[in-house]
Amino acid sequence: MGISIWQILIIAVVVVLLFGRGKISELMGDVAKGIKSFKKGMAEDDVADSTKTIDHQASEAAPTAKAEDQTKAS
Repeated sequence: MGISIWQILIIAVVVVLLFGRGKISELMGDVAKGIKSFKKGMAEDDVADSTKTIDHQASEAAPTAKAEDQTKAS
């Protein structure tokens, strides 16, 4: 009792008649823009995370170097 190809075609025809081809293609274009924006945001987030990791590692190394300098000066 699954959905047959004829039922899918009838639903597709009804959707095209209700919304028109222009509206559907506009909607698909908006979906594509959203996906591109999401991917761009994820890529920027990955870059920001790697920058934070590098900054965090550098800040952890800096106090150790200062402590060694103070020990040598004593």
